[in-house]
Amino acid sequence: MNLSGNTILITGGTSGIGLAFAEEFIKEGSKVIITGRRADRLEAIKSRLPEIITKVSDVADAAQRVELAAWISENHPDTNILINNAGVQLITDFKKSIDLNRIGSEIETNLTAPVHLTSLFVPHLSGKKDAAIINVTSGLAFVPIAMMAIYCATKAAMHSLTLSLRYQLAETGIKVYEIIPPSVDTELGHDRREDKSQSHGGIPVAEFIEGAMAALKNDEYEAAVGMSAGLRTRREEVLEQLNSMFAG
Repeated sequence: MNLSGNTILITGGTSGIGLAFAEEFIKEGSKVIITGRRADRLEAIKSRLPEIITKVSDVADAAQRVELAAWISENHPDTNILINNAGVQLITDFKKSIDLNRIGSEIETNLTAPVHLTSLFVPHLSGKKDAAIINVTSGLAFVPIAMMAIYCATKAAMHSLTLSLRYQLAETGIKVYEIIPPSVDTELGHDRREDKSQSHGGIPVAEFIEGAMAALKNDEYEAAVGMSAGLRTRREEVLEQLNSMFAG
């Protein structure tokens, strides 16, 4: 992938992996548009990075996804890369009555939204120079942590979807990448933490983004960064070990 000269839309770009991608692509000489639900966060990022373009948009809302695609087409028709990054990670305990609203929200954000956005953007991206869709999944797509069952299932579905997209879009000129993070030190997973300001743990964002950007530059279409490579290749071996860390 050519990292410069692109116009890139990143969902969930106000923190963590999404914001790190935004900062790195700007450094490489690409124009970057980020979305998020919170206007205050977008304004703070804009004040620090004046060159970034921000758009308040909740990817969990179908109408806002349609509006986002129309806004991009009208205001930034040169957009040639979509990064499906927005995600939430909630706890689900199947020994108790499940909350369908919570599960629905998690599936809508992590799976339905990227499916819908991809369908909206494929006509826009087709035929554009260096067009690409980048799906951010997870090492947990291959080895789930049982307490995060829905999150892991959505990421496994996104992995499968990415394989299908790569096959379907082969004749359109749109490259389809999957970036597979390990545990990265971001806000993800605050649902299970009493201190909501506490970060996720895992490798530093800077370490992850260095590996992710190198993979994109080298056209690694399925790039497992850090320990996620082991999760992909040693899934049965790692499953019990990983889940024992979260038991109790």
